Amino acid sequence: MLQGLSLRIRVFLFFAALMAGAGAALWLGLWLGYHRLGANPDALVGFVQAGVVAGFAILGLIAGVWYLFDVNVAKPIDILAGALRARAHADVTGEMDAAIARYLGDLAPAASAAAASLAETRNALAESVARETARLADEKGRLETLLSDVPVGVLLCSGDHALVFYNGQAVDLMAAGMAPGLDRRLFDFLREGPVRLAHDRLIATGDTDVATDLLCSTIGGATVLAARMRLLPAGAGAVPGYVLTLRDVTADLAAHARREALLAEVMDRARRPAANLSTLLAVIPEGEAAPGRLDAALRQEVQALTQAVTELAQRQDDGRHDSWPLALTRAADLADGLKARLEGRGLPLETAAANLLLRCNGFEIILLLDEIALHVRDAGLSQALRLTIVEEDTGAMIRLLWVGQPLSIGLLDRWLAEPLDKAVPDIPCRTVLATHATEIWPEPHGGLQSLCLPIRQARRVTQRPKPVQRSVVYDFDLLEKARNAKVAETPLADLTCVVFDTETTGLLPLQGDEIVQIAAVRIVNGRRVEGEVFDTLVNPRRGIPLSSTDVHGITEAMVAEAPFIEEVAARFHKFAEGAVLIAHNAPFDMEFLRRAEAKLGFGFDNPVLDTVLLSAVVYGQHEVHSLDALTHRLGITIPEEARHTAIGDTVATADAFLKLLPMLQGKGLITFGDVLREVRKHGRLLKDLNG
Repeated sequence: MLQGLSLRIRVFLFFAALMAGAGAALWLGLWLGYHRLGANPDALVGFVQAGVVAGFAILGLIAGVWYLFDVNVAKPIDILAGALRARAHADVTGEMDAAIARYLGDLAPAASAAAASLAETRNALAESVARETARLADEKGRLETLLSDVPVGVLLCSGDHALVFYNGQAVDLMAAGMAPGLDRRLFDFLREGPVRLAHDRLIATGDTDVATDLLCSTIGGATVLAARMRLLPAGAGAVPGYVLTLRDVTADLAAHARREALLAEVMDRARRPAANLSTLLAVIPEGEAAPGRLDAALRQEVQALTQAVTELAQRQDDGRHDSWPLALTRAADLADGLKARLEGRGLPLETAAANLLLRCNGFEIILLLDEIALHVRDAGLSQALRLTIVEEDTGAMIRLLWVGQPLSIGLLDRWLAEPLDKAVPDIPCRTVLATHATEIWPEPHGGLQSLCLPIRQARRVTQRPKPVQRSVVYDFDLLEKARNAKVAETPLADLTCVVFDTETTGLLPLQGDEIVQIAAVRIVNGRRVEGEVFDTLVNPRRGIPLSSTDVHGITEAMVAEAPFIEEVAARFHKFAEGAVLIAHNAPFDMEFLRRAEAKLGFGFDNPVLDTVLLSAVVYGQHEVHSLDALTHRLGITIPEEARHTAIGDTVATADAFLKLLPMLQGKGLITFGDVLREVRKHGRLLKDLNG
């Protein structure tokens, strides 16, 4: 009940209770004194007068003390609390009037200091937020610029296939210049089948680091697109969204056609004059074309020209098979792409495709079958078609089936001589067959008419798509970073560092112990770069004692096929080139590396920092500076399974160094040279390795 009252009311009630208690005590004392006198009536008046005078005196005294306490303690505390609350919640930044609480000892200065510290912290936080906001806005602008310049369409979709991002190229590919609109369904623009199947395939793998390629078509079926899908991270139980990149190979096919047409035209123009010259010289008797040696030279040059043209033409024909890439295409995507294209032209198509990956150019196959299907309809052979793709030996068989009249070989040849696409008139349909080293022919099949198109290479779809590397590593602050050749004058935060650790066969490098594992991470601009890691086992060319295996868990079987130290040290030297090396107890690890220098022909002359010495600078030599003790003080947890592994200890050392950085800067140690001078004061603890 009293907690709901203000401080001043509670103080008043306290003094009122004190006043009541004092009055009761006074009355009790007078009553006892009066009765000790035998209840003499003559003394009653004196006792009453004494009680009244004493009561008013006590009342006045307590009231006065209450007033002074209220004015100088309770009221200033309320005012001070209000002022602090205003600065805490109302963003008031003015200085507090310490005079209002001058009788409260050090409370007023302490409150003023706390308010000032709060204001400074808030201002610093606001400035930091403003800087980070500006930096993020700048990075956002750069990323937007990069994405807008990417020559493929990029889409980000939610788990229920709603658009959350698209770039300008995607607009052109999907909607012919019309903005699709955020939060609209992707299937308003692309056919649902291949996209949904690819999404389900990736979710089934349970791996966010895999991607899958697919063929998809626009709703109208006019454009067949090459696409790649990759899942986005999602929370527990949520359906992951995905990134979809789109590429229209129609333009690539047109460019390919123009190059092929140009080469064909060049070869044709060169072949005819060469053939004519050869024919002309063949009918002219020797000696009549030109006198003496000139005649022989002319015939020799014409012969060389004819031979060169023939060889180049043959090489062009041989290279035609390799001039357009044959990627792995899902049979279901190819069937859906053809279905979309034909249905867009009013020709229904029923499809049935095995779960296969075909080694083919899916776009050319779709264009070829599209042209042939339209010819089948226009020739009156059938108005409804069926497409099947089945496994056959090491390849696959594509069949276009219909109920109706058979197709003659002559009519099929005429169709194959026509352009593959009106947009690329220089490439006939037969070119697709040459590219794939295959043929197409009509034959009856299961009581139906069919066209058979074999694909030479195909395989069944495996359960898990091939993973791809997708990490993007960047630090745009490096664009403005000033380069300073003098490491000693470089601020610690600007250093590029490589933190590393080794696991060995033992603790005595001078007695033949060797490295069995080395790991390293890079620190750039004051942050650990997640994607830049060096981690490898090393074959020590000797046995690993069981006592060492008990520590790091590395057995002789694990390093039997590992590279030797010469190869690993050379790779690590390249990884650490131009960086400051950082290790915990660096002399131990560096001794093992420097033993390999004679075989390498170069040395590890990088500047070195030791987190043991940095810990001593910050905490003093009296503390324990083991890696476990240091990480415990800094609140860093090393998983039990990662302790005493090279990569686990490396990551812990890197995180410890990053937490020591601001503590070193707080001691006024700003540059590498400042730190170097300070760590050398602790040489009794550990030797500094910088010459």
